[in-house]
Amino acid sequence: MSKNNSVEQQAEKNGFLKFLMLWIGDFISTIGSGLTAFALGVYAFRLTGEATSATLVVLFTFLPAIILRPIGGVLADRVDRFALMIIGNVGSAFGILLIYFLISHNDHSVMMIYPGIAVSSIFVAFQNPSFKASVSDFVARDQYAKASGLVQLSGSAQFLIAPLLAGFLMMIMSVKYILLIDLVSFLVSAIAVFAVWTTMEKKAKPIQQNKTHFLGEMSEGFKTIIANRGVAVLVTLVSLLLFYIGLFQALLAPMVLSFSTAQALGTAQSICAIGMLISAIIISTKKRKGKSVPILTVALALMGIFFSFIGIVPNFWAIVIPGFLFFTALPFVNSSLDVLIRQNITNEMQGRVWSLISVITYFGALVAYGVSGFLADKVFDPLFMPGGHYLQIWV
Repeated sequence: MSKNNSVEQQAEKNGFLKFLMLWIGDFISTIGSGLTAFALGVYAFRLTGEATSATLVVLFTFLPAIILRPIGGVLADRVDRFALMIIGNVGSAFGILLIYFLISHNDHSVMMIYPGIAVSSIFVAFQNPSFKASVSDFVARDQYAKASGLVQLSGSAQFLIAPLLAGFLMMIMSVKYILLIDLVSFLVSAIAVFAVWTTMEKKAKPIQQNKTHFLGEMSEGFKTIIANRGVAVLVTLVSLLLFYIGLFQALLAPMVLSFSTAQALGTAQSICAIGMLISAIIISTKKRKGKSVPILTVALALMGIFFSFIGIVPNFWAIVIPGFLFFTALPFVNSSLDVLIRQNITNEMQGRVWSLISVITYFGALVAYGVSGFLADKVFDPLFMPGGHYLQIWV
C-alpha cells in the first residue's frame, strides 16, 4: 500500500514539474507580450494624442482571441494540445514580426500596428485554451488552486515586470526592438512546450463512436455551463467585473500620459500588479479547503469599493493606491472561480468549457475596450472642459 502511495506521489511530482516547465515558457512569453502591449499603447497615443488610438490597441489585442477561443477550445479537446500550443506561439510570433515590418516601412501611421496585433491575437485563441486545459493533465486535484495561483502569477508579470522594463527600454531603444524581444519570448515558450511534449508517452487515442460534429461539441460546452446554475451565475458576475477591469486597462495609459510620462505609466502599472503578485503567491503556497464561495463573495465586494476611488482626482497616487488594492483582490476571485469550475467540469470538457467561459466573461471587457476611447475623447473630456455642458449646468 505504501509502495503504491509512493508511486502515485512520484507521478504527481513529475506531472507538476512538467506543468512548471510549461508555465516558465508561458511566463517568459507573457513578459514579452506585456512589453509589446505597453510599447504599442504609448506609441499609438504619442502619434495621435487620442485615447481612442490607445484603446484600439487593447481592443485588437483581445477581440480576435476572444471571438475565436471557442474554436480553440474545441480543438484543445479534439487534437494534441501540445501541437496547438506550439502553433499558437509560432503564429503569435509571426504577428509581431508583421508589426515590425509594417512599422519599419511607415512609422508615422498608427494604422500600421493593428493588422499585426490582430494576427497575433488570432493565434492566442489556439494557444490559451490548450495551456489552460493542460493544467488538468498534469496537476492533481488537490493542487488546482496552487496551479491557478501560478498561472495568475504568470499573468501578473505582464503588468508587474513588463511595464517597468518597457518604460526603461523605451528610453534607450525604439518600439521595433521591443517587438523583437517579444518575438524571441514566443519562440522560447514554443521550445518549452516542445521539450515537455517529447517526454510524454505516446498513447493511442480511444476510438470515439458517433463522434460529435465540431459545432456540436461547442454546443455541448455551452450546455454544460448552463446546466450548472451556480457556474452560470458566477460567469455572468465575472463578465460584469471584467467590464470595469476593461475600463481600467483601456484608459490607464491615456489617463496617466495626460499629465505624466511613459515611465510614470509603467510604474503605475507595476505597482498595481504588485497586488496581484502578492495575492497570487499567497494562493499558490496555501492549500484551500472548501472556502471558494465565501472568498469569492468578499473579494468581489472589496473590488467594487476600491474601483470607485480610482482616478477620483488627476493625481498619480489617486490612481495607484486604489488600483493596487483592486488588483490585490482579483486573484482571489480568479482562483475561486477556477477551483469551482474545475471541480464541476470533467477533464474531457475542459478545453471547450474554458474557451466558452472566456468568451462570455470577456464580453464585458470587450464592450469596455470598444466604447471607452470614444466616451473619453468625445463625451467625458469635453464635458469637463471649461465651457463644457457639465460646467454650464452647475455654474
